[in-house]
Amino acid sequence: MVIENQALIQCSVGITAHNEEANINKILDAMLSQRLHQVEISEIIVVASGCTDRTVEMVEAYVAQYPHINLFVQAKREGKTSAINIFLKHASQDICVLESGDTIPHEDAIENMVRMFADPAVGMTGAHKVPVNTPDHIVGFLSHLRLQMEHQLCLEIPRLGELIAFRKVLQAIPSDVAMDEAFVEALVVRRGLQVRYAPDAVVFNMGPETVGDFVKQRRRNHAGHLHLKAKYNYEVSSMGTPRLLKLAFMEVWGAVRLVWILGALAFLEGYSRMLGWWDYKVHKRTHVVWDIAWTTKEVKRPVDTSGINITSPHLPAKRE
Repeated sequence: MVIENQALIQCSVGITAHNEEANINKILDAMLSQRLHQVEISEIIVVASGCTDRTVEMVEAYVAQYPHINLFVQAKREGKTSAINIFLKHASQDICVLESGDTIPHEDAIENMVRMFADPAVGMTGAHKVPVNTPDHIVGFLSHLRLQMEHQLCLEIPRLGELIAFRKVLQAIPSDVAMDEAFVEALVVRRGLQVRYAPDAVVFNMGPETVGDFVKQRRRNHAGHLHLKAKYNYEVSSMGTPRLLKLAFMEVWGAVRLVWILGALAFLEGYSRMLGWWDYKVHKRTHVVWDIAWTTKEVKRPVDTSGINITSPHLPAKRE
């Protein structure tokens, strides 16, 4: 319930998309169906970058129906940072919400993230990422395990991604930055503002389904984090290997599969980080325009095996 005479917190929502025809209707329907009380979404800005599928056409149908939805099209794919900068240029509100086009927000996600900005000390908030993969094979299980570990880590020290909200303390992100969320986090911290995790703001995403895509995703992330640390002197909390190992051990303690689960995760993470190191140190690549992990693109209905209590997740049917 809205407190009488209390002004709603206005926010601009940005969605970055590259060939997201499998998910773009779902995410836009989810945004239009958000349950809002203290928050108001004043505009939704979609930036479609180098799309060769029906993404642009599908978003245009929403633009024709909803005046507060705007579409900006990049003819060439220039990387997520470039797309975010278009969003920042056109966002009219002080509170910006940024979401990847291959995720789906729970119906309370935006409210639970943005209402935190009623406290002027808050500069950035982030959602609780929940995988929708079925963990019945090694890569699906590792995707679940990694995000559950990240959730536990965020409860201690926030490390935000996929769906974030932040005060508009910047006009643009440098073009050499691939890890946009981490860069915004660094800037917010240096402005003396707080970074907070919103565990009740759930965003569903599809983890990698193949070993190749798992390595590809972790490789580019580590290269981007190395660049952020080297050039901007900021280290995200997940770079701390001892803490991650401790969380991994706690998550799978007592499981019969302890040895091979940790071994597989350590091998794939280590291999991915080695490749990320090679990309950054040898080839000077930060993956601003990255090779897509295609199995992460279509977000399916969630299978709640993570121990997280999620009631009535809102996943609207795809429009025909």
